[in-house]
Amino acid sequence: MKKFNNVIVRRPCKAVCDGITSAPELGQPIYEKALKQHDAYIEALKKCGVEVTVLEADERYPDSCFVEDPALITKACAIITNPGAESRNGEKDEIIGAIRKFFPEDKIEYIKAPGTLEGGDVMMVEDTFYVGLSARTNEEGIRQLGEILNKYGMKCVQVPLEKVLHLKTGVNYLEHNNMLVSGEFITKPDFADYNKVIVPEEEAYGANCIWMNETVIVPEGYPTVLKAVQDLGYETLIVDTSEFRKIDGGLSCLSLRFWA
Repeated sequence: MKKFNNVIVRRPCKAVCDGITSAPELGQPIYEKALKQHDAYIEALKKCGVEVTVLEADERYPDSCFVEDPALITKACAIITNPGAESRNGEKDEIIGAIRKFFPEDKIEYIKAPGTLEGGDVMMVEDTFYVGLSARTNEEGIRQLGEILNKYGMKCVQVPLEKVLHLKTGVNYLEHNNMLVSGEFITKPDFADYNKVIVPEEEAYGANCIWMNETVIVPEGYPTVLKAVQDLGYETLIVDTSEFRKIDGGLSCLSLRFWA
């Protein structure tokens, strides 16, 4: 099954070492290593049969390589979010140009203040979008998203977060009813009907895998997760995202994946 044919990424900027982090003990990202890891990420995406649009680095925004947060792309429309992190809010204005290359203006929607929404809090499962109520995504942002999705025949389900930064930090859908879950998401009733693959606490970061046209890209260094995904029958590719982990980023954060 081919679900995606386009991906948008943005190159890490030199200021990436100043990105937001909840894990300072991991140290600052090394710019040169981040670039090499980003190169490998792009190559892995291309192996999955997609065209990759690479946006230039933006030195004004240290976290701007995480393009998933300022925009959300559905099968019917694109949504420019309103990121809840103040230092990242301006990123939404810089992603619009790339979105307009794929969507006409009447198919681009906007989350407006006081609503906040970050794409890392949104997980698409067919026509249902699970949205994490987090420090970055508030109830008003989720309400607005629900109105937009309803207009296009899709629906929104709010999922309160207790510990993690973003929803997809701990739960990721791999299509075919399969879902990787860790931590607080193991027992959340919202996901009771899915085939849940439980990720052990020591490999929690590895739960952030991405399904790409029947291949699953898995972060390097999480053997239990890798074996679990392979046991489900998926082809796998491994990409090192250790530099991005230092600023709370993972595989899904680094791209916008869509059909257009």
